[in-house]
Amino acid sequence: MRAISPADLKQTGPCTWDIPRSFRNDMRATARLFADQPMLDHLFGERALEQLVNMTTLPGVQEPALAMPDIHQGYGFPIGGVAAIRADEGVISPGGVGYDINCGVRLLASEVSHGEIRDRLPALATQIQRDVPTGVGRAGRITLDEHAMDLVLNTGLRWAIGAGHGDEADAEVVEERGCLAAANANTVPDRAKKRGADQLGTLGAGNHFLELQRVERIYDQECGRAFGLFEGQVTVLIHTGSRGLGHQTCTEYVRRMDVTMANYGITLPDRELSCAPFHSPEGQDYFHAMAAAANFAWCNRQVITHEVRDAWKRVLGSNQPLAIVYDVSHNIAKLEEHRGVPCIVHRKGATRAFGPGHPELPERYRTTGQPVFIPGSMGTASYVLAGTETAMRESFGSACHGAGRELSRHKAKKTISYDQLRASLRLAGIEVRAGSARGLIEEAPEAYKAVDEVVDVTAQIGIARKVARLRPIAIIKG
Repeated sequence: MRAISPADLKQTGPCTWDIPRSFRNDMRATARLFADQPMLDHLFGERALEQLVNMTTLPGVQEPALAMPDIHQGYGFPIGGVAAIRADEGVISPGGVGYDINCGVRLLASEVSHGEIRDRLPALATQIQRDVPTGVGRAGRITLDEHAMDLVLNTGLRWAIGAGHGDEADAEVVEERGCLAAANANTVPDRAKKRGADQLGTLGAGNHFLELQRVERIYDQECGRAFGLFEGQVTVLIHTGSRGLGHQTCTEYVRRMDVTMANYGITLPDRELSCAPFHSPEGQDYFHAMAAAANFAWCNRQVITHEVRDAWKRVLGSNQPLAIVYDVSHNIAKLEEHRGVPCIVHRKGATRAFGPGHPELPERYRTTGQPVFIPGSMGTASYVLAGTETAMRESFGSACHGAGRELSRHKAKKTISYDQLRASLRLAGIEVRAGSARGLIEEAPEAYKAVDEVVDVTAQIGIARKVARLRPIAIIKG
């Protein structure tokens, strides 16, 4: 299998590059990449482009297989990979979803400005760190028995609301209202349930975080008003997923499909893409289990929201609401119709970006398009965007999900100074609450692509438009 070189890519737009089907005889679709030239140059030193080409070999894949501007090497799919696969004759692949099923981002908006709480920010950051368990293996305050676990998996946000962790106004602005109807707790492995039993309301580690931010700039005033945002406003961004439950679910279905794939006559260039026909027993079991894990993740972010709201009231003595702007998923496979064809849209490190008028959007966002959140690396800006009609035509209603790694965690630990990192964050006026020096270094700004460039490319190709830029004022990490 020969390496991909710059000569193999054909530029078809200012930030659009194609690897045609003629590149390899097992490709079933064009491989398309959204990137500017500097981003492209960096990719030839890793496997991300090879993984993008490998995506095109999946049975039923539709034109084109896509990579977003935050593309980097992942498991099976590259991070930033999007593939729409025909539901009637195609496959479903756990490697096209990822281990942290329904890892996603939720934005909360306050009604106060940064200046109003600046003096109490250190206390607020400390209280949130106390109230939201963070780090590998940290247990939450909720322990689910077998019956409660099945309710969480089957009903998603309905369970959290019934348990007093939210209300109907919250559900209205969560993708799928926080519940995939396809969920079936019986298909989730027992070991996955055991791993998740005490993890609701926990942040985890790695690239997961909770940030307090101030709205630095509004690009689109009308859209900003619809999203409830104003300059100087304090917001909260929560990034986490299904924790150990999702990871174990993916692990066991990858193994199962790796064993049974040959029974369906499927051969692929990378065993990390192990898959099964969507309508096969294995494919349906995974789809139901993935949906259940997604429901768990929505409950997790909801319980964390409840914990943040409690910390907010405790420190600020305020009953002012922290309203959810939106909650979007970026490791998920969804049954959607595109170009008149029912498809299983795999979004691996990519977020949904439905445009104005889409019936699945809340009424308040029907005229603006769906809120899209692109977090930067720790200490840099994050962005709020809005989905577009162009995304519906060009990217199966998808956009990127973050800045995208540029350095591996191993390389970050070897090249980044902890003392210098802490000093730079302090100089920027950012409160930091972290569980370990290693975890902080792995997520340093130098380890990621420049989020401004990623967002500029996204906006230039038209799959999302800029609404607001957010600056961190406090960071809580595992």
